[in-house]
Amino acid sequence: MKINQIIIFFLFLHLAGAQDVQSPSEFLGYELGSRFSRHHQVISYYEHLEAAAPDRVKLYRYGETYEGRPLMIAYISSPENLSNLDNIRQDHLNNAKGEGSPEKAIVWMSYNVHGNESVSTEASMQTIYELLTSRSALLENTVVIIDPCINPDGRDRYVNWYNQFKNTPYQTDPNSKEHHEPWVSGRPNHYMFDLNRDWAWLTQKESQQRIKLFTQWLPHIHVDFHEQSVNSPYYFAPAAEPLHEVITDWQKEFQHTIGKNHAKYFDKEGWFYFTKERFDLLYPSYGDTYPTYNGAVGMTYEQGGSGRAGLGIITAVGDTLTLKDRIAHHHTTGLSTVEISAANADRLNKEFREFYRADNFQYKSYVLQGDPDKIEALTGLLDAHEIRYGFTDKTVKGYTYEEGKSMDNSTSKLVVSTDQLKGKMVKVLFEPKTRLNDSLTYDITAWSLPYAYGLKAVAAKNIISADASAPQQQFSLEDAENAYAWITDWNSMKDARFLAHLLKNNIKVRFNDEPFTLNNRSFDRGSLIITRGDNPGIDIQNMIVSAGETYNKSIYATSTGMVDKGYDFGSSHVKMIEKPKVAVYSGGSTSTLNFGEIWHFFEQQLNYPVSVLDDSYFNRVDLGAYDILVLPELRSLETNTLEKIKKWVRDGGKLIAIGNTLNTLDGDDDFSLEAIEIADETKEKTSNTPAPFNNREREEIKQLITGAVFKATVDNTHPLGYGYGPTYHTLKLSDMAFKWLHEGTAAYLPETTRPVAGFAGSEALKKQGESLIFGSENMGRGTVIYMVDNPLFRGFWENGKLFFVNALFMAD
Repeated sequence: MKINQIIIFFLFLHLAGAQDVQSPSEFLGYELGSRFSRHHQVISYYEHLEAAAPDRVKLYRYGETYEGRPLMIAYISSPENLSNLDNIRQDHLNNAKGEGSPEKAIVWMSYNVHGNESVSTEASMQTIYELLTSRSALLENTVVIIDPCINPDGRDRYVNWYNQFKNTPYQTDPNSKEHHEPWVSGRPNHYMFDLNRDWAWLTQKESQQRIKLFTQWLPHIHVDFHEQSVNSPYYFAPAAEPLHEVITDWQKEFQHTIGKNHAKYFDKEGWFYFTKERFDLLYPSYGDTYPTYNGAVGMTYEQGGSGRAGLGIITAVGDTLTLKDRIAHHHTTGLSTVEISAANADRLNKEFREFYRADNFQYKSYVLQGDPDKIEALTGLLDAHEIRYGFTDKTVKGYTYEEGKSMDNSTSKLVVSTDQLKGKMVKVLFEPKTRLNDSLTYDITAWSLPYAYGLKAVAAKNIISADASAPQQQFSLEDAENAYAWITDWNSMKDARFLAHLLKNNIKVRFNDEPFTLNNRSFDRGSLIITRGDNPGIDIQNMIVSAGETYNKSIYATSTGMVDKGYDFGSSHVKMIEKPKVAVYSGGSTSTLNFGEIWHFFEQQLNYPVSVLDDSYFNRVDLGAYDILVLPELRSLETNTLEKIKKWVRDGGKLIAIGNTLNTLDGDDDFSLEAIEIADETKEKTSNTPAPFNNREREEIKQLITGAVFKATVDNTHPLGYGYGPTYHTLKLSDMAFKWLHEGTAAYLPETTRPVAGFAGSEALKKQGESLIFGSENMGRGTVIYMVDNPLFRGFWENGKLFFVNALFMAD
């Protein structure tokens, strides 16, 4: 066969294969945009593409959701590239190290992180279809990675609800039921977490599995497809201020380049859009910022619609916005992104290498010290992000995060340096204060990990050499023979899980409310004491050994209950920890996010059972069956519901109220809460003339606290404060403030207070002096625990979690 005939023959085979690639509409059996596709249908379509074009599509299942749905990405490229995929990946990663000469552009597009922002998954199917057919030329020097649905559980929750309740044909009237999702909406995942705020913290299964794969690629471009309110036009890059200082000029420049390419297509169609507003690049745990801090040009694209839009809705200006419109917009920006990336592959590779060159940051090493369990928890997060660290016994000088708190040079210290591939990410996560070039931000403004994990820290201006090996935490049991009791410390979530494990196995545990000394060992308040006498008829020592090995606990056994100093084990100061039956309130006006934080905490972090009581039948429930009721953040409670809860507390129940719920309790005479308000005469007066109308947004932020860290004082003689030192760094999320309780204040802000990191408006700050953080009071035979600041926020403020555990097991 002659050469031309061979070429024609293989061209024919290629075209024949392409003809087998069905469009989404052909494969699904309905016109794309005429209904919402369930997740399994989307997966089936991608599997069809792989079967029809195996030389250009490769699927990879990287995990599964809490509800068991598959998490999958598709690699799309030319046959030559796909057959050489791992070499392309290695060459790309070597480029970050200053090695090799890669030529391909790596574009990663993530769809449907918010389940009810459901158009993007539909758009992904049309996008990949055209990349394989009419736009296949873009793949010659580009590897496209598509995650068609980051949040399948949320997506199917929305799609199943919508398909049940939509009109036939669909109703565009915004008042119709199909435009009003119930509690809980499809936005979050199974545990009601916002996966778009979890990229850095990795509290959720979906995030952990995705980041493991993402780190193997570190793409040049990452797009996170979203939806916003029905009446908003399309948003694309460039992003708004503030932009974090580690973002390079090139990353900013290429956002403009991409935005101009999108605008070209939108202008042609007469579609409305906006840029440089609202969506900034600061908070590190978004789907645009996290990739950006790892070398990508990270972007958010926002289409108007979200869960309200359904298949079609009348907007405020009288237009009809359809699902087909929304698909067209996301499909256009997706292809435009690949197009402009393919045209700039050489520059992308050059600038990617430049991004990873060492930077001359002010601080080059972050040195941390504290409870070994907290160090271990932090290093677990660093391992997940492939951030290198080591340990040193050297004396370290530098900026001290907590002024006046020097480090103990006799113990090992964790060292995390910016002198590594992930150096920019290290700076972002560890820097004492994030520089804000604009105080109008979309999210929290402080997250520094030393504060979040409750560790002493020093930021050093030089590289601190460190050993790679970590001090090993291992189970140990001393003096176990003929033990009267076993004692262990109480400082961390590891200790809390150890306790929960014992209680679930019906082992009785006590704790001390005053320090004691035994055989020259000191034990602080809250130490766990397991006595043989409390646990007759069981092999208690082997059960303790088993639990100790599971949680790597150091346990001390004693042959006597008589202490050298303090109160003996038979004293009323050594109290039994009850095995509480816990319920959490849900539904109604409850915050789905805070409810999810609590639910996830019990089931995935503490590993302790919790019952969920829904608002719809709450008043028919016998609360006497429960020892503890947790009220997540909520806007209001019906009068009869609140009266029922108060009666239950008076009869001996324990109520834990969090965040905005305290506003609901404030003003009720049965609660001692008293909100702090600022009198008009003390409010800031900037001028004798009215403020300009266009400055109103900046005037409003004076009333706000946008996720700032404050240094609180802790009364660690209070059971809520067991396991803590005299201070605690709290993450404050609003200007809400309440006066100290007359009795029972466990953590509070002093009279003069300012944030140690993050933004607090001038008016909001005036309310924070002498304000309550955590406290408790008795009501009848029961207890009410107030948590002004949410210690479980997004599951990442590790050092706050023990306050919540103390509320469960220690406080009465």
